[in-house]
Amino acid sequence: MLGRMSTADLPPTRWEGESVGEQWTSYRERFAELVASGADLDGEARLLDAMVPRGAAVLDGGCGTGRVTDALRRRGHHVVGVDRDEGLLAAAREWYPESRYLVSDLLALDIGTLAAVGAPTAFDLVALPGNVLVYVAPGTERAVLGVLAGLLRPGGRVVAGFATDRSYGVAGLDADAAALGLAVEHRWSTWDLEPWRVDADWCVTVLRGE
Repeated sequence: MLGRMSTADLPPTRWEGESVGEQWTSYRERFAELVASGADLDGEARLLDAMVPRGAAVLDGGCGTGRVTDALRRRGHHVVGVDRDEGLLAAAREWYPESRYLVSDLLALDIGTLAAVGAPTAFDLVALPGNVLVYVAPGTERAVLGVLAGLLRPGGRVVAGFATDRSYGVAGLDADAAALGLAVEHRWSTWDLEPWRVDADWCVTVLRGE
């Protein structure tokens, strides 16, 4: 089991290596424009909401600017958004101030850290909707999943969505899930439940714990 760690103890993530300077700024600005325009940003949250009872405990891992966190809060769930990027969380707090957020690498997440901010410490659902697993530090994907699986209530789910053109893909996810005792319950090509195809450019996978 991993002991409590700070971000300084952990390897840099792919996000930190790829999304820097203008790329980081354009990412934040793109979502600022979408929020200001009133665009529908709740697609992932609608599916996640359907998987759990009202008032469920949900962890939004790699929550970024907070759109999924807040959409699930508005649907009546007890949600905490977690991200290592303090700049993105600053945007989340600005745009969605009623939701709860925590600065942490997912590898460093533990019950004590969650309890310190008044968040749930066991979850019905862990959401990783926006390319989270393909942006963690290379080689830590299984460890990240292990930390998150350890925070699930019995029978809880991890739902991960990511692009399939990265170094970490569906085969890697399946191998890691099997090693951790997580069963692949569902898989789709989109968040609106298009059937899975091996040539799909996106993958949404539902993993169920024991």
